[in-house]
Amino acid sequence: MAKQDYYEVLGISKSASQAEIKKAYRKKAIKYHPDKNPGDKEAEEKFKLCAEAYEVLSDENKKARYDQFGHQAFEGGGGFGGGGMNMDDIFSQFGDIFGGAFGGGFGGFGGGGRGQARVKGSNLRIRVKLTLEDIANGVEKKVKVRRKVQADGVTYKTCSGCNGSGQQVRMTRTILGNMQTATTCSVCKGAGEIIDKKPSGADAQGLIVKEETVSINIPQGVTEGVQLKVGGKGNDAPGKNSIAGDLLVLIEEIQHEKLKREGSNIHYDLYINFSEAVLGTSKEIETVTGKVKIKIDAGTQAGKILRLKGKGLPSIEHYGNGDFLIHINVWTPQELSKEQKEFFEKMLEDDNFSPNPQKSDKSFFEKVKDMFS
Repeated sequence: MAKQDYYEVLGISKSASQAEIKKAYRKKAIKYHPDKNPGDKEAEEKFKLCAEAYEVLSDENKKARYDQFGHQAFEGGGGFGGGGMNMDDIFSQFGDIFGGAFGGGFGGFGGGGRGQARVKGSNLRIRVKLTLEDIANGVEKKVKVRRKVQADGVTYKTCSGCNGSGQQVRMTRTILGNMQTATTCSVCKGAGEIIDKKPSGADAQGLIVKEETVSINIPQGVTEGVQLKVGGKGNDAPGKNSIAGDLLVLIEEIQHEKLKREGSNIHYDLYINFSEAVLGTSKEIETVTGKVKIKIDAGTQAGKILRLKGKGLPSIEHYGNGDFLIHINVWTPQELSKEQKEFFEKMLEDDNFSPNPQKSDKSFFEKVKDMFS
């Protein structure tokens, strides 16, 4: 869905002055403020969009880029960083825009606050090793994790630094009137409460270390270095309203003895003897998804590549499966009996044993090109 034009969001023209932009944003933000529209998700999204528009249009450099390139000017990191700000970002950055419009505290109609911040615990990181078979089929791994959790019996009391609001508000007199800013409370880190009592064995934050078995569902087609997230399985944070951090899982791929991975394709070196190359044969090959039987035609040349379509690894982006590429290698005997040696000496003068490549026989470089096509 195309993003709405920032000028339309604030209801102004492109020629609007900075004062007019600020005035329009203040009017819209008051209209859609979460405290004025409790539980209204649509109003909250409009409030965020207004803040996004103001963040760009209130900056002369960003405004010039936006006027020239539109929203594309901020793709991949400009402006709002591609992902937007959360409510805390907006409140902390643009709180002084509202002056005393919210009854003694930004975000607090009728004297109330915008509520305590939900403090999140720290993330944990682990490594999980996978075989090609695991990657091909997807797998559930159970791992033991030592994480910090809130100890039983911990009690909390209202933070004296912010009176439970999670914010410390500062009022400043300026020639434009009273301006106020709100920052996260330095005492409770925004939780609005601090520890009252804690059991023995708990740390200063009321946390203890506990070992827990966590189940991780790993999708098909993951690659070396991919990081998966298991929500809520990191460390707890102090506070009744806190939320746990996440468990970040870094994927490591165990190298296969016979198979080599290239993206979603699998390469396999198959060795056949000279007689099999001359007469033809059939072989049973072990792929990552099971055994398959292949036919090798009589007169097969060394270096030929057989492609098994769709027998490689699935794509993690759900673009289908890669291929299983079999590289034919003809094994030349290094020791011969007297009879064998005599036979091959006779064949030196036989035209049937002389190289005679056809136009249809692809060169090594053409075969390599086909592999990547």
